[in-house]
Amino acid sequence: MALSSVAAPAQPPETTAFLARATAFADRPAIAVGVSWYPEQWPESRWATDLDMMKATGFNTVRLAEFAWSRMEPEEGRFDFAWLDRAIAAAARRGFMVVLGTPTAAPPAWLTQKYPDTLRVDENGQRAGHGGRRHFSFASRRYRDFARRIATEMAKRYGHNPAVVGWQIDNEVGPPSFDPESVAAWHAFLKARYGTIDELNRRWATEYWSQHYNDFDQVPLHATGQQNPGLLLDFKHFTTATWTDYVQNQVRAIRPLIDPRAFVTTNTMFWNAGFDHFVMHRDLDLASWDNYIPNGRPDWVANGANHDLVRGYKQRNFWLMETQPGRVDWVPVNRALDPGQVRELAWQSVAHGADAVLYWQWRPAANGQETYHGAILGQDGRPNPIQPEIARVAADLTRAAPLLADTEPAAKVAMIFSYDSRWAIDLQRHHKDFDPIKAFTDFYRPLRVQSQGVHVLPVEADLKHYPLVVAPDLNVLIETQAQGLEAYVRGGGHLVLGPRSGMKDDANALWPERQPGPLAKLLGARVEQFYALDEGVGITGSIAGTASIWAEALAPEATDVRTLATYTDPGGWLDGKPAIVTRKVGRGSITYVGAWLDPDTMAKLATTLLADAGVKPLIADAHPDLEIAERTGAGKRVLIVINHGAVAHPLTPPAGAKPAGGDWTNGQVAAHGVALFQLP
Repeated sequence: MALSSVAAPAQPPETTAFLARATAFADRPAIAVGVSWYPEQWPESRWATDLDMMKATGFNTVRLAEFAWSRMEPEEGRFDFAWLDRAIAAAARRGFMVVLGTPTAAPPAWLTQKYPDTLRVDENGQRAGHGGRRHFSFASRRYRDFARRIATEMAKRYGHNPAVVGWQIDNEVGPPSFDPESVAAWHAFLKARYGTIDELNRRWATEYWSQHYNDFDQVPLHATGQQNPGLLLDFKHFTTATWTDYVQNQVRAIRPLIDPRAFVTTNTMFWNAGFDHFVMHRDLDLASWDNYIPNGRPDWVANGANHDLVRGYKQRNFWLMETQPGRVDWVPVNRALDPGQVRELAWQSVAHGADAVLYWQWRPAANGQETYHGAILGQDGRPNPIQPEIARVAADLTRAAPLLADTEPAAKVAMIFSYDSRWAIDLQRHHKDFDPIKAFTDFYRPLRVQSQGVHVLPVEADLKHYPLVVAPDLNVLIETQAQGLEAYVRGGGHLVLGPRSGMKDDANALWPERQPGPLAKLLGARVEQFYALDEGVGITGSIAGTASIWAEALAPEATDVRTLATYTDPGGWLDGKPAIVTRKVGRGSITYVGAWLDPDTMAKLATTLLADAGVKPLIADAHPDLEIAERTGAGKRVLIVINHGAVAHPLTPPAGAKPAGGDWTNGQVAAHGVALFQLP
């Protein structure tokens, strides 16, 4: 039996049922809209002006303090919260909800100077210095003690402040450390995971290259390089467990001291591969993330996939804790979003389940590493050109809040995302272009456009409510997961596996059975051989087109397996071999797609899969620039249509739909516009 990746942290003694709205405070707005504000960076004489301008912009929320440790604890053990008292009070007088961040992403200089053992060490043995952020060791007990203490002091002071509705732990955690304390923690983790060194040797197959270990203390700590794939995947399991415990160290400190209605979260980034986010979020109240478009040119479908992934961490609505007011400052060309795109992206997040949209930041600091980052105000304290658009977002969301309250995104299609599978493929791509994120989004794109609703879930999730479940590259698969997927199929579900599925176990070792490993018997077919492609090959059959990057020759073994597509590869290994097979099992079906399909072929496949599963769109034949979404709940169905194009597009809403605001006039949705409808 395969071992579980990481043990779940203990559940807190009490939890609040957080509904599909921004907070659990019944008297607070259902939708939060606001901004990160750093009063410690500006003269106190300016605070009232800033807060009044925020209020005039339409904000109802401010996020504070996540980088203010040196201001809150200027010397070891000497705390100064008087300034933060006044800032929170000033915000509260204007009716703002407050989210407090624990400031542990940026420790003060006195801490790192006096206790250099708390500093992070990179894989090459280089110790970090002061002046950046996230330069601490995630395994340092001393650092955790200091982090717990500042979080505790904050919670004692503000835990029942009526303005404080939520807590953010740290900020964008991620970089690991290779210091001696981390190495010791690594060895303890492996011992807890495998029990005996013999079991580790067996699971990692350490007879290869004379890697056999006599003791856990002999196992090196590495994230990269020519290392055993089991070691490298377990490094990810270790970082997941360590970061999760790091966050929970602060959660455990503040929970008993705060209003049970206040949420606790941590903000994450993009497709962050540093740890398993499903595990990280098990004992957090909600997910939150920071959505940036670095090149200033949004791909709305790909960006929507990330929203859906974040929502999948808790399978409930989330907060957009940071989003850019125009541009960023950390890529080669920091292009600004076009006029109207800031608004459309805010609405996209809401369509995918955000109950809060917060911008980063209110005003740039006079100096510092992010001086050039986009902001709502300029350094002179006057609005930047983006401010009126953001004010319109705030007005939109405030107006729509009663309609959106207690609703969640609807979907009949689920996609499975596995961090283990992503990591395992990335560690051994076998083809430089086999990017597991691109593989996922290539499946997601036509499914989302055609079905107009997709949920992204972990493999262990309850799938019975979804007629169609697609796992694009479920490379790592353990027995219990396979059993759950088999039960889904036999119960009437339609399961689709993509290339490289069922290849490895959770120690990154090949299954004794060929792909799809523990699901091969259910499929009634196996992968005869896989091939990395340096040029495309043809696909023919009911699904016809081309394949590139990766192709697997399938071998049906059960008589009731149907071949949907075969390869045309004259003179090659793949010629005439099945590329896509399907089989009816119980009341459902299982389909295996062995090739990386071109976009047109993938769209044809999606059409077939959706039709077989009986999934129909809300609005047929919508223009490709139009994003269609539905939020449902509390007896309501809300249709959200977003035009991601630069020109207006026609839209015919479903029968019985009642306009509920937005930019739908004369049967068209305006460029970068949004239209809301209530559905019967």
